[in-house]
Amino acid sequence: MKTELGLRAEQASPIVALLDGDLPSRLPAARPQPAEVVDPIRRARAFAEPLLADRLLDTGEPALEHADGVAVILAGVGAAPTMQAASYLVYAGDYLNKPEEIVAKAFGESDASLVSHTRRLVQIQRAAREAKVENQRRQEQTELVRKMLLAFSRDLRVVLLRLASRLQTLRWFAASKTACPRELAAESLQVFAPLANRLGIWQIKWELEDLSFRFLEPEQYHQLARGLHEKRVEREQSVDAVRATLERVLRDQGIAAQVQGRPKHLYSIWKKMRGKGLTLERVFDLRALRVIVPEIADCYAALARLHERYQPVDGEFDDYIARPKPNGYQSLHTVVMAEDGRPMEVQIRTRAMHEHAEHGVAAHWAYKEAGTKGYAGVVAAGEFEEQVAQARKAVLRQLLAWERDFAAESGPAFDDRLYVFTPQASVIELCAGATAIDFAYALHTDLGHRCRGAKVDGQMVPLNTPLKSGQTVEIVALKEGGPSLDWLNAELGYLQSPRSKAKVRAWFNAQAQSQTIAKGRELVEKLLQREGKTAIKLEDLAGRLGFKNADALFEVVGKDEYSLRNIETLLRPPVQEPDEDAVLAQRHTRGEVPDARTPKGGVLVVGVDSLLTSLARCCRPAPPDQITGYVTRGKGVAIHRCDCANLREMARASPERVIAVAWGEPSSDKMGKAAQYPVDLVVEANDRPGLLRDVLELFAKDKLAVVAVNQQSGKGKPARNDLSRMSFTVEVSDAQRLNQTLASLSQLSGVRSARRR
Repeated sequence: MKTELGLRAEQASPIVALLDGDLPSRLPAARPQPAEVVDPIRRARAFAEPLLADRLLDTGEPALEHADGVAVILAGVGAAPTMQAASYLVYAGDYLNKPEEIVAKAFGESDASLVSHTRRLVQIQRAAREAKVENQRRQEQTELVRKMLLAFSRDLRVVLLRLASRLQTLRWFAASKTACPRELAAESLQVFAPLANRLGIWQIKWELEDLSFRFLEPEQYHQLARGLHEKRVEREQSVDAVRATLERVLRDQGIAAQVQGRPKHLYSIWKKMRGKGLTLERVFDLRALRVIVPEIADCYAALARLHERYQPVDGEFDDYIARPKPNGYQSLHTVVMAEDGRPMEVQIRTRAMHEHAEHGVAAHWAYKEAGTKGYAGVVAAGEFEEQVAQARKAVLRQLLAWERDFAAESGPAFDDRLYVFTPQASVIELCAGATAIDFAYALHTDLGHRCRGAKVDGQMVPLNTPLKSGQTVEIVALKEGGPSLDWLNAELGYLQSPRSKAKVRAWFNAQAQSQTIAKGRELVEKLLQREGKTAIKLEDLAGRLGFKNADALFEVVGKDEYSLRNIETLLRPPVQEPDEDAVLAQRHTRGEVPDARTPKGGVLVVGVDSLLTSLARCCRPAPPDQITGYVTRGKGVAIHRCDCANLREMARASPERVIAVAWGEPSSDKMGKAAQYPVDLVVEANDRPGLLRDVLELFAKDKLAVVAVNQQSGKGKPARNDLSRMSFTVEVSDAQRLNQTLASLSQLSGVRSARRR
């Protein structure tokens, strides 16, 4: 069983038209070709015959017979003689020591490139077909193989050659009555046929589907074949007869219509029967026509003339022009009884509607591959439509790129993606320029962390080596371990994927957090030892202080954001002594004290006269910070920033001690210099020579007086990964001055963060 592959110029698929500019001269019905045009085929066959004679392919086919069949199929879809000649060179390359070099000398670089890429793609395709993939990932793997076929092929001739080769293989299995492996038939149906469809090579697509159906579902295939009343050739002939008659009738009516025959193929019939639950008698479009006219009015005029000429079938008319489908598809659908008494489906649409159906979101290939609502239970909407649109854009990008520069050897069609293999031949999709570390993280986060080496196609390579589509990658990993800080250095090129970079940063953030928690735990446990309270459970202590768990308490203590004095206050029993300051605060809340004046400290305690104030050391407030007062025992009012963690905890325990305060008038010394306030800054950075010097130089540039410095370096301590933590106390008259300083600190080389404590 074969589909006739001869075609008219206007029927040639876009990919074939792009491959060669002299399409009309290459068609079977065209004028005889000069001898020099077919010479490449004879020359290539003479070159390959001694190498292919008596050779068998891995499918069992005679190699020379297979190459002959591929050349015939390529001629049938309108491929140039040079393309047909390539079918011999590709298979001859399997039996040459240096195939690319020899073919380049004998036939040119273009054919050598085609041989190289096609042979590599055959190897990859065979490996992917034999891959052991879990059932739940089979569909995902199939889609990746589809995309890889296009992405890996550096020129579209490779794709066309592979399609023709697969069709010839299926033809050989059918003709020789040899059992076809199910994996090969399934791959043909799920990968090659949709690929031919997407590229517009309809003749190959239909025959691939029918032959795959024959091998995958032999009982249904033969049952359906017996159920048809006529052979395929007869159906096509009858369709062509009705097409010519209808075209003449419409022309006589003054309607400029193009009528195309649409004979249904076995797989298409079976899919519709299964999808809609129909019997063969109810499939009215076994034979079908499509009428394309200039205007909408012509659609209805053609419909009226059609119904005059042929008897319409009741209940089989749909007006998708007046009521378009949700995806925008428009056409008139009707079924009429032809002169031979058999039903025939007719679609009538304008040229614009046809272009939309063929190339828009409601593309013909999308409709046929996924169905619509009620067709095989699949809805072609939402996420699928987006995938359809992206797939079509990708194919069009290839066609346009090929049209712009046919002679040049272009890069991969999907220039933003690449596809590589695991040792088990599973396909992994990565971003362009991805490395072995990106590959490891794509497989599993833990494998990425432990990655220490990689083999590409069996050879050890540096971890920052960019991968290429089609390579097989194997990761060498430790049993345990973590990533290196060098991986985040963009100049070294270890990582390209944003996802991989995020995973590495998350690992280091987790390590820094664990170190902070360990430091906080140590400080809390030492305090409990000094207070003789080691019997207290740490989780209970954290709960009493208002923390979710002990680690949350240790983290803020380790960051110096929570004073240990709060824990001391909780552990020591309160002293029952008169608290004059508390009494004074209560008087303030009852309005029994006079209005206050600004004290020397520059802080105004609202409603209280000359009350002693002090700036809290835990948060170091400075104008114009939002501040709040807290009445201490015997030490007046402590001034905290409103966002101070210590203040929140004390206010939760003794809310009556919180008192409203505000900054007073700016004060100055005898020399007229504005009052200075100490402020603590924390800088975390990768330790390096000259780091402290650079920070101090920046402070000097901003005219900030540094009154205290404390640096904790992790150099030489692997667990700390060379992380340096520096604390500075600077004096400012206005805290807003620090914003620019902190921004400048963040720009210094190696600095991870700079903030107020």
